[in-house]
Amino acid sequence: MSPETLEIGGAPVIIGAGIAGLMTALHLAPEPVVLLSGPSLARQASSTFAQGGLAASLGADDSPHMHLADTLAAGDGLCEEVTVRRIVEAAPEAIEKLGRLGVAFDRDPDGALRLGLEAAHSHRRIVHAAGDATGRELVRALIATVRRTASITVLENTQARRLIVEDGRIAGLLAVGARGAVAMSTSRVVLATGGIGGLFCDTTNPPAAFGHGLALAASAGAEFADLEFVQFHPTALDASRRPMPLVSEAVRGEGAMLINERGERFLADTPGGELAPRDVVARAVWQQLSAGHRVFLDARQCLGPRFGKRFPAITRLCRQAGVDPASEPIPVRPAAHYHMGGVAVDAAGRSSVEGLWACGEVACTGLHGANRLASNSLTEAVVTAAWVAESVADAAPRQCRRLLSSFVPPRPDPSCLRSVVSQALGIIRDGETLREAAAVLLPIGAGNTAASDPAVVALMIAITALRREESRGSHYRSDFPGREADACPSRLTLATAVQAAVALGWRAPTRKQLI
Repeated sequence: MSPETLEIGGAPVIIGAGIAGLMTALHLAPEPVVLLSGPSLARQASSTFAQGGLAASLGADDSPHMHLADTLAAGDGLCEEVTVRRIVEAAPEAIEKLGRLGVAFDRDPDGALRLGLEAAHSHRRIVHAAGDATGRELVRALIATVRRTASITVLENTQARRLIVEDGRIAGLLAVGARGAVAMSTSRVVLATGGIGGLFCDTTNPPAAFGHGLALAASAGAEFADLEFVQFHPTALDASRRPMPLVSEAVRGEGAMLINERGERFLADTPGGELAPRDVVARAVWQQLSAGHRVFLDARQCLGPRFGKRFPAITRLCRQAGVDPASEPIPVRPAAHYHMGGVAVDAAGRSSVEGLWACGEVACTGLHGANRLASNSLTEAVVTAAWVAESVADAAPRQCRRLLSSFVPPRPDPSCLRSVVSQALGIIRDGETLREAAAVLLPIGAGNTAASDPAVVALMIAITALRREESRGSHYRSDFPGREADACPSRLTLATAVQAAVALGWRAPTRKQLI
């Protein structure tokens, strides 16, 4: 049965309603735009889980040059310096823009923005809102503004399933909403779908965040960059709740220490200690866990009874797990948190497919390199949304032929893949396990089941991780622990990933051509 055609007048479509999608839609106003939100607006968007803030050089002792230097150092040789410079220079103005949109940032008694310190930052430059609920406050303010903006049509509970491509250019998309399948004709689509944490057993992301935008872009033929770089947050609350609650890096910024059950501070001799780059801290925690220890974040000395006031959301989450962070160490473990890789885009957010843009975590702009600097991601989403919107507005709508596709893929479900992905693509990787994962993922990705799109994403990550025979940033290979002298970015498409997987020794069924 063919999908119903939904007439949108050729308006651009933004897929995803987190901070990147909301900001892009607002920057496009007053041009009409359609905003797709898989769940109801603000429900289960990864942005709402963000406890950290936005990084911007606002302090009297800070500068964009210092912010640039810290970002490049964390990125371990793979940042694109021109992009980094452009984003950090635009960050202070972006904070001001959010304030005008109604975001209530935390301030000192004199009215100045309160600046926090997080790992690998040389200065206090993290702007928070509502203490440790920055993401929720940003999304609240942006949704309120979107609701008041007449040019933005929000389609809630509507999930994009495929992009439609004609002659190498975007021609529309297929989506499924409350009334069934619909086809929309448009020559301009923006992916703002977030990350891939839902592919892992332990993650701070919503379970549906499996790399949806990457799967859409893959079927459209887009090129990807640095997919192997997945950041694991060192201090997720070690409890049964999923997604795993985050114990923000800001807690360590206030002086909290990581200890094992013996009370040993195992990062004492590590440069930077608890505020070393995230990949360093995550591996150290993982090694403690692998040796049979438990790991705790101890804030009793640095915060004690002040913990609840400084971190009210974390306090509530800890108490729900039976822990009083003011008087007890907090049990923690690493969890998949952020994807540095993504759709390869240029300075305007354009992908290799004409008419397809990407913004936020789904994009790889070159800002993060091999390891994201804390709180740079929200900054990136807010800053680059303006540039993406400008590029989309400058692209003239193109008349597309009538959409004829009748195939609608099933609703994606990554649950059956999580154990394979977690074992192969976790904090410490090795070639044998990666090859075994590719053997499992390839036939699933070649099918048309609920697990196929998540398997495609995981397969592409596995192939890039297998190709990178070194350890750099968040990508650590136990069989290649050294770091190459030259930093080489990785690039691939779905086609080249499948070819590489087949070359490993397995034959793949032909993935059904959808359009």
